[in-house]
Amino acid sequence: MQLRKLYRTIETIGSQKFESDEELLQHVLSEIVRNEEISIKGGRIWKFDPRSAGYELVHQIGDMDPIKAHYKIKLKDYPIFLELPKVRTVLASENDQYLRKRGILKYSATGVGEKIQWRSNALYRYVMAFNADHLGESVTSTLNIISAALSSVLRSRKIERQAKVLERDLDKASEIQRSILPQHEMHFHAYEIYGVSMADRLVGGDFFDYLQIEGDTERIGIVIGDATSKGLSAAVEALYVSGALRMGFQFQTKISVLLSRVNKLVNKTFTEEHFVSLFYTELTDDKNGLVLYANCGHNNPILLRGNSDQPELLEATGQVLGPFPNETYKTESILMNREDVLLLYTDGISEATNEKGEFYGEDRLFQRILEARNKSAREITQHILEDVQIFNSSGTQSDDKTIVAIKRNG
Repeated sequence: MQLRKLYRTIETIGSQKFESDEELLQHVLSEIVRNEEISIKGGRIWKFDPRSAGYELVHQIGDMDPIKAHYKIKLKDYPIFLELPKVRTVLASENDQYLRKRGILKYSATGVGEKIQWRSNALYRYVMAFNADHLGESVTSTLNIISAALSSVLRSRKIERQAKVLERDLDKASEIQRSILPQHEMHFHAYEIYGVSMADRLVGGDFFDYLQIEGDTERIGIVIGDATSKGLSAAVEALYVSGALRMGFQFQTKISVLLSRVNKLVNKTFTEEHFVSLFYTELTDDKNGLVLYANCGHNNPILLRGNSDQPELLEATGQVLGPFPNETYKTESILMNREDVLLLYTDGISEATNEKGEFYGEDRLFQRILEARNKSAREITQHILEDVQIFNSSGTQSDDKTIVAIKRNG
């Protein structure tokens, strides 16, 4: 399963109503074990109990002999669990004789939820342990994303539980976020640009921006991004990244260097389960229509040539910002000709659902671009957004929605 898709799947599960965090974790564990693409045979949820200085079994499921309820393991016998806050996921051999008799010889464990302090040690409150026929790097990568997604969901639930006391602050945050978004419309030489961002809640994690230096007519930066968490925490991260890009752009830094620096800042500033997908492009005054771009794990923008009915997708040139501090971001280029349209969007557009739970999808999105290709960037954006809103009006899920259309007219 694609890691971005897996993250979104867990986020979707987390958006459902659960009486407690443990009920949510049990539901996700069941979905993981049943998912044939992940190849996990069985799993367990352990919760740290400071009174016994160990972890207590909360839930188990899958192809393995049952473990007695509330079984406890001592932290002193599992020093490897102390490594989880540093590496998130570990592979290990089982040493507990009782568990070995239950058929658990090797396991993979991943930390979930908030980290707590205990006797000068940082520990995950919850640990998910899995067994499979083959435990390797691919499983580790999958479990890292599961851990990041679940930790993000649990953090969001905690924030939302506190939302009532923060209502007035949220209203103010919404006002601030709206105030820093750029004007919808922008013109740059032969290009017209039009962007719209709609938060699903009072504040959201989507953003777009136009980056310019006063007096510089040679280039303009256009960025669209999506912070993966929800509500206030996503808005804070979106504001931070937007501000960092504005500041870095002033120094006329190369795109790859700018994004690498912002990536390191995000990694240092925010908890490791938070990340931002982002697409960055620079339009230039080049007569041939040179456009530079880097795609940091974002939805692939759609390029429709003026002389073609087939879409071109600008695929990822690097990982999302945040979890991988040493990631490098490759810069690619295209030439935009007269009447070419480039559409940037967040997954709140393509993954909007109708009342049947069906996704809006990239195919439908492309058809709307085809219908409006001869219109202005403003009209293209509005045509698509109106169609998405109608499609999503009775949908089973909704998210922030952001679109930026770029059209070359000369």
